[in-house]
Amino acid sequence: MSPRDLTRRTLLKASVATGAVAAVGGGLALPGAAQAAPSGRFPWIIDCDSWGGRPPAGPLSHSAIATNKIIVHHMAFPNVTDYSREQGIKLAKDCQNLHMDKNGWSDTGQHFTVSRGGYVMEGRHGSLDALDRADKQMIAAHCPGENGRAIGIENEGTYVDETPPEALIASLTKLCVAIADQYHLSASDIFGHWDFRGTLCPGAAFYRQFPMLRRRVARELGTDLCDIPERRWPDTWRFVGGPTVKVAQYLLKAQGYSVTPSAVFDAATVAAVQDWQLRNNVPVDIDATLTPATWETLAPFVGKHDSGLAVEAAQFMLNSKGYADVTATGAYDHTTMKALQDLQRLHGLPSNGKIDANTWCVLTGGVVRESFKRDQYAKDEH
Repeated sequence: MSPRDLTRRTLLKASVATGAVAAVGGGLALPGAAQAAPSGRFPWIIDCDSWGGRPPAGPLSHSAIATNKIIVHHMAFPNVTDYSREQGIKLAKDCQNLHMDKNGWSDTGQHFTVSRGGYVMEGRHGSLDALDRADKQMIAAHCPGENGRAIGIENEGTYVDETPPEALIASLTKLCVAIADQYHLSASDIFGHWDFRGTLCPGAAFYRQFPMLRRRVARELGTDLCDIPERRWPDTWRFVGGPTVKVAQYLLKAQGYSVTPSAVFDAATVAAVQDWQLRNNVPVDIDATLTPATWETLAPFVGKHDSGLAVEAAQFMLNSKGYADVTATGAYDHTTMKALQDLQRLHGLPSNGKIDANTWCVLTGGVVRESFKRDQYAKDEH
């Protein structure tokens, strides 16, 4: 077994666990052991001891691989109007109790929690210390398949139809900036939970704010436009599931592969992805990761007069991300065009209704450079 195989397979065991996790590097924290006190670089983050967190019920550990993204969630908790620090602390306790007592996890599932009043709490023990030292992240339980390489942020509230208050957005921005700076990430590395799992989280209304959130983070980081990738595709791999996997399955089926668009990254999908990579001179990934080159070769141009599985894939994704009037029929209709144009405007793309590489990228949950251009920043000021 190669070192890369060992790392990936060990990660899988750790990332899918919901209770005590395996050691994949770094020292184990014994159940109930106190974590090293942070140095105070982020005094605005309330650590577990300060909000009265329970000791972990099992061992926690650091990931052996590098952090490569931030995943933003909503908590599906009530949209309270109590914006006090006390409510933030109650939120952290309620979340930990839910995750430990109902879900059976060792500790809070996410790394950090943001209240509607803008208070930021440490979630999983050790997360603040790891951030402070820019060290390997704690293995979490917020998104199976991504728990060892994504920092998870839970945001108080439910945002299917409503958007978060500005206090939450401002603190979330500040937290994302700190995480990106410490872990050498970009604003284009911010994703939503449903980009990697089948879920309503982070909510359709909140998700529409992600282009704005990324721009605010990029501005605070002082990011140059040239440093943002033209397209940052979601690095979907065989350990995740959800709508993005289903889109890939639709596109593979359109190329003649015997796969079922199920949103489950099954063995047939793994084989199809790897065969596609081989046939298109794309490096074959051991975990069937849909790398940028894989997406670029797989996603076809779709015009307004096209029909078939690629159109159906786009319609399915539009519907799953809040465009409820769009039906996955495979026939490009007026409703589909209007939804695509709205999505394109949201991400700073030409609103022509044509599905090119940029539009496919944002459809699948990715990020495009156009979203960060100066005129898009200007829109955030109004």
